[in-house]
Amino acid sequence: MPGDLHTTGRRILVTGVGANPGFGLTRSLVRLGHTVIAADANRLAPGFLLPSVVPQAIPLASDPNYPSIVTRLCRKLEVEAVVAGIEPDLEPLTQMASQLDAEGVRLWIPAAWSVRACTDKALFHQVLTEHGIATPRTWQPQEIEQIPDGAELVVKPRFGHGAQDVHFVHRREHARVLCELVPHPMVQERIYGCEFTADCLVDRAGYASVILRRRDVVKAGLATVATTFDNPDVRDLVLRTLDAVGARGLCCVQGFICSDGMVTITELNLRIAGGFPLTEAAGADLVGQMVNGLFGLPVDHRRLTYRTGVFLTSYVETLAVGDITELERTTAPKGEAR
Repeated sequence: MPGDLHTTGRRILVTGVGANPGFGLTRSLVRLGHTVIAADANRLAPGFLLPSVVPQAIPLASDPNYPSIVTRLCRKLEVEAVVAGIEPDLEPLTQMASQLDAEGVRLWIPAAWSVRACTDKALFHQVLTEHGIATPRTWQPQEIEQIPDGAELVVKPRFGHGAQDVHFVHRREHARVLCELVPHPMVQERIYGCEFTADCLVDRAGYASVILRRRDVVKAGLATVATTFDNPDVRDLVLRTLDAVGARGLCCVQGFICSDGMVTITELNLRIAGGFPLTEAAGADLVGQMVNGLFGLPVDHRRLTYRTGVFLTSYVETLAVGDITELERTTAPKGEAR
């Protein structure tokens, strides 16, 4: 069956295994029988401790040596494909696409413009607005005086990720101060309502499967309690958003259903979402079908249907304690650059 094509083991490098999305993706790939080269800039990344992975410390994506080190690592470890687990890796990997292809390493990332449209929150707002897709009102720091009196606001980095440096305020004056502190700041109106995530897989022809999860309890940007649901209006707006930015491959869309029923889109991440295990528990073969598409095989959208009313709860636990020098010996073999 098409849905079983991905069962052949592959050697896949996953970046950002210290963050929840990359950690979960690594664990899912291992369960499917693939060999995962778990990569992260933090030598204490939790993903390094997952059973059966090949842990490898790599530079931050902003490091000028990132392309050469990742390419050399792929060659040395016979990597067949690279999957980004965090947003900062997307742009350098896009720039490395032809180089990795020459090494026989597969990527499934949309065009460079699509990557910019999703990683630059100001550009994302512009694109959605041009397509008539509801999204929070947005102001640049020099436009703070244009913000209506009494508006509740969110100050965040224009190029941020993982809910870092996000602040909620009630006054323009507070937003002005935060714009001096937050890197590359922008200001948005704060939206209230039922928050959701849509786990999406967009095949190479542009056809998308969408699995909806309600974010019932959110802590530090992560849904600790979530439930699958369906809503035609939400699904339609998610599909329009995917089309507007030219998304391809595995991604997730977030937004709100407001009390008046209006659906508002807040962001689109070109990576797997941290809460995707709920999608798989509800019956959708999300990671398996991603592997199919990654290696040029058909994506079986029949395997991406799901049950509503399935819930997930999660919590933080201590994964391991030990001797740091022992861990460093396993993540950075002699001769490997940091």
